[in-house]
This record gives sequence, structure tokens and C-alpha cells, in this order.
Amino acid sequence: MCNGHGIGTLMQTIKFHAAIAAVALAFAAPATFAMADDAPVTEAQLADHIKILAGDAFEGRAPGTDGEDRTIAYVVGEWARAGLEPASGSATPWLQPVPFVETQALTGTAKLKVNGRDFALGDDGLILTGRDASVALANVPAIFVGYGIDGTGKVNADVKGKLAIMLFDNAPFGEKLPRYRERRQMLADAGAAGVLVIATDAVPWAQLRESLGSKTVRLASASAGAPVSGFLSIEAADALLTKAGQNSGALRAAAKSRNYRGIALPVSADLSTTSSIRAFTSNNILAKLPGAKPDGKAVLFLGHWDHLGICAPDSAEDRICNGAVDNASGIAVLIEVAKRLGGGVRPDRDIYFLATTAEEKGLLGAHYFADHPVVPLSDITVALNIDTITISPRGTPVATIGHGKPAYDAVVRSVATKFGRKLDEDGEADAFVQRQDGWALGAKGVTSLMVGGSFSDMPLLEKFLEGDYHGPGDNFSDRIPLGGAAEDADLHVALGRAFADTKAWSGTGK
Repeated sequence: MCNGHGIGTLMQTIKFHAAIAAVALAFAAPATFAMADDAPVTEAQLADHIKILAGDAFEGRAPGTDGEDRTIAYVVGEWARAGLEPASGSATPWLQPVPFVETQALTGTAKLKVNGRDFALGDDGLILTGRDASVALANVPAIFVGYGIDGTGKVNADVKGKLAIMLFDNAPFGEKLPRYRERRQMLADAGAAGVLVIATDAVPWAQLRESLGSKTVRLASASAGAPVSGFLSIEAADALLTKAGQNSGALRAAAKSRNYRGIALPVSADLSTTSSIRAFTSNNILAKLPGAKPDGKAVLFLGHWDHLGICAPDSAEDRICNGAVDNASGIAVLIEVAKRLGGGVRPDRDIYFLATTAEEKGLLGAHYFADHPVVPLSDITVALNIDTITISPRGTPVATIGHGKPAYDAVVRSVATKFGRKLDEDGEADAFVQRQDGWALGAKGVTSLMVGGSFSDMPLLEKFLEGDYHGPGDNFSDRIPLGGAAEDADLHVALGRAFADTKAWSGTGK
């Protein structure tokens, strides 16, 4: 395993942190951007930020790259000019280092036996990744575990030393139960020697095959997962289950029971993998706007700065996933919100700004902050997450991911109404509650909201998700609707002021 911390790397880190300090010092004077009466955010202001952050020079803002360094320098510079300060308690001024381990699968093979006889899945039905540089497991018994959990969210079978075969689809027992990555990790924590996930239409097999050999990232402090993990195509899974004497349709139906306990299969596997392993450090960006009348409660704004970096093969005409909508747009809004809150009348409460790393790898930067907060989580009265905000035009109703707490809903309703915005309360946005950074904080008890129009107009959002999302096409262009984002930015300035007002908001949600 490469530790990634040689003398050369150390010197680069020192120079980089010195550069960040220089950026902050350059703007240590009073805020350049005094916004009288919270002047409305303009489309041109957002466009200026997005063009830079999603420009080719930033190389898609992948964690641990030169693109990260450029992103940090830009965001820190803008926040310092807005009047923000480094958050006390951060390991490095403006930054919270986040240690990661990156794994890239090199080889993976499986030899299966059904009732003691060799069974071949074919070359296209199985994808394997190893936890360590080299893994070799022999005669591992297999068990079908359905969703891997029961209706209470606990592992539903004895998987220790076994190959657990799990369904990808979200567990049918309730929207707040774990998604497949979390369930896969729960099975690993329960001692599974391997976890194979049966792919569905939600994750097309062709897309998974294209990702073969790509790099995965986990927090260095996190459990490393099962020794072997991977995916089975639907066709391969059906063939294996049929050979094992099972009806795959009946098994899927049975797995929807809240009390499903899995079924042992007459299947054993010899599994071997090789992988390259790299340790590296990325950063959350942290800033604070000290309140005029702090009372021990704080407002947190957050959004992820990272994207997928250089994502296409060498032969592609455009190799960079620039991430203009996802999520240069959210960082642009955070910058403009910071300028208005920092340059206008100072809010009562402290307001923190957090730009997270590795959201695209599984909300990792947000999870790290939730485990290592620079302000006690119990002091955060609300977290307002901003992500993929340039989807809808002006006049789109306001949806809230994380609604359902009456006092908070009342604040959102009051602020939106003052802007002449209607509320979208059909609940469709809830489908994304686990797919955004607020989920990591919500799991720790912090009330986390995503408020705005992007998750209100589902046809427009789905058009983006089925098109340029996570591809080289997510570039800045005149096709990106900035009007709704500008309206949502103004909405967030007002929400920040409302939740930071010690007279109007108790800070406890009561």
C-alpha cells in the first residue's frame, strides 16, 4: 500500500497551505462586497463563478488533484472578500483535511460451483473488486440475503464468512432505511467474506461495465468493506439462482417481507482479486461569519465543491466532466449568499459555510464533517444544503427536501411567500433525501434542508439526470437556466437571516 506522504508531498502540502494563507491575507481587509439591503443575486454574477469553477483549467474538480487546489484558492479568496473568517477549530485555516483511501481494481476472477459442480457465469456477468492489494478466498458458501436488512434496518442473516448476494433496489421497508452502499457495508461489518449486488435497471449493466477498472474512494477512517465485493448482472443472477434450484422472481418477492431472513444456496466460490491502493488527503473548505449577537446556536450553509475530474478515455474529444450544474452552480450560490450576509446588516447568530469534498464518492466529506465538526452539531439550528441548483427557470415553486418539521416548514413558507413563491408540497423531492450531503448531517440529528426550485420541476430535473449529468456535457452554456438559481440564492439569503435571528427563531425548532 502506498502511503502517499513522502517528503516531496509534504513540501507541496506546506507550499499549498501557505498559498491559501496568502489568499486569505490578501483579502483580510473589510469586505469588498458590501451589499446594501441584500441586493438581489443576478444571473451574471452566478455565471461568472460557474464559468471559472467549471472551466477546463479546474479539470473537473476531482479530489486530490490540481483542480482541487485551484478550487480551494478560488473559494477561499471569494469568501475572504465577502468578510468571512477561517472557522476556529479547523486543522488548517479555511481547510479541514479529509484522509482517503483510493482503490482501483486490476483483476478479478470467480470460480463457482453449484451442488459441487463447476458453473460458469460468463465473462460479462460479474464484476469484482478487492479490498486489499491482493485477495484470494477459497470455497466460500453463498447466501441470498434479499435486501440484506429486515424491516427494522438490521442485517437479516448470518453472513459471517459467506458470499452474500444482495438486491440493489432501495429497501422496500421505508425511505429512511439504508440505500445499497450502506447495506453492503452493513453486511461487510457483519463479517461477510464477499458481497455481490444484483444490478437492476436503476444502474444499467453497460454503465457498470464501463466503470470496470475505475477508482473508488473511502474515508481512511471508515470500515474497508468486505474482502471482495462486486456486481452481478440480472441475467447472470437469474442463471445462478435457477441452477441453484430457486425461482429468482419468487425470491425477490419473498425478500420484500419485513421478516425475510435469507436463504442458503448450494453454491460455493473461489474468489481472487488484485488492486492498486493509494492513500491521499483532500479538504473540506470551512468559513465563519461571526454573529452580532451570538447565542450558542449557528446556521450552516453547505454544498459540495467536487466533481468527477477527467472522466472520459484518452480517445474522447472531451475528457473532462466539468460539473457546471453539479455543483459549480451550488458553490456559486454559496459565494453570493456569503457576500450578502457578510456585507449587509450582520446577522445575530454565527453562520458557517462548508464546501465539502467527495460528495460524488458517497457524501464522504459531509460524513467526515459530521464525525469531526468544528462546531458542536447540537449547536447547528439548521443546515441548508445547496446542490444542482441551476435546473429550473424563474417562478418555479419551492420544494423542500427534509420537510416535515412544522416550525422549520413554517419559516420556509413565510420566507418563500414574501418572495411571491409558491410551495411545492407533493413530496416528490423526498426521493433525493439520501442522495445529498444533508443526509450525512441528518443522520447525526441535525435538521438539514434543501430548499428551492430544482427539485420541484421533476421533468426538468430528470432531463438533466438522463442527459448531461455526470458526463462531459455538464459544461457552462447559455442553455443553463440561471434565473431560478438567482431566485433561490435570494431565498437562501433570507432563510439565513431568518434562522439567524435570535428574536424571530428560537434556535431549537420549538
